[in-house]
Amino acid sequence: MKRKGMSNIEARNIRNGLIFISPFIIGFLCFILYPTFASFYYSFNDYPIFKPPKWVGIEQYKTLLSKDPLFWRSLYNTFYFTIFSVPLGAIVALSLAFLLNAKVKGLALFRTIFFLPAIVPTVAASILWIWVLNPQWGVLNYFLGLFKIPGPGWLADPVWSKPALILMSTWTVGYDVVLYLAGLQDVPQELYEAAELDGASAWQKTIHIALPMISPVILFTVTMGLIGSFQYFTQAYVMTRGGPADSTLFYSLYLFRNAFVFFKMGYASAMAWILFVIILLGTLIVFRSSARLVYYRGKA
Repeated sequence: MKRKGMSNIEARNIRNGLIFISPFIIGFLCFILYPTFASFYYSFNDYPIFKPPKWVGIEQYKTLLSKDPLFWRSLYNTFYFTIFSVPLGAIVALSLAFLLNAKVKGLALFRTIFFLPAIVPTVAASILWIWVLNPQWGVLNYFLGLFKIPGPGWLADPVWSKPALILMSTWTVGYDVVLYLAGLQDVPQELYEAAELDGASAWQKTIHIALPMISPVILFTVTMGLIGSFQYFTQAYVMTRGGPADSTLFYSLYLFRNAFVFFKMGYASAMAWILFVIILLGTLIVFRSSARLVYYRGKA
């Protein structure tokens, strides 16, 4: 409808703009906004999919928090994975970025090699790592054997199953490496030159110049890593299905079981909203705790 005082050209531009963005609007309403509100409603219902939802209030939240040991087990597994995989991934990615930032021959080749694992399909990478971590014929235990170190059962051992997946997660830090490398190459060279004139060592330049200058990039990658680790699913589903002894039953995997194996859609919706709150709190904690550690150029 044309507003009063609006020219024909303005009205036509608004109409054409709405037509062009209508696919996004329809997709957003159908596939994001409606499922979000629907899942919130179903979280207060006993909804076995094949029967109409039945209102039960907060009963499902009470069951999750007080009567479901697998809920707490999956939450523990997820926190364990997050606490170790996110810092380790950041350290590995930063180390590779500093190495790639050096002036060495074949730099483009090394960058490609480190980035390739990040674009390998997750399912294919998971199957590959099943062979790598095989306790009898796996490559990893073979190399450990060269140093007379007995390799563990990895995915077959409840003690080593989560460390095995954490180790695997460091293989796909290629995206973070690219971001860190772009940040390092954007650091003004005159800062390094001034530090050298003052007699600063390479370590001091790294700690006092490079890391502060790329701290916004570190904050971004850590935040995205935190969010992704709380939704860790595909690798555990393909490689272990939550075993052995529920040692790799991560939160998202348990949510998937409740929704699509046990058909407890209302129960799974309640789990999803608890996960949303956990991720929101975790993200807020990261932002609040990093406020004094992140340096933004141009900020007064």
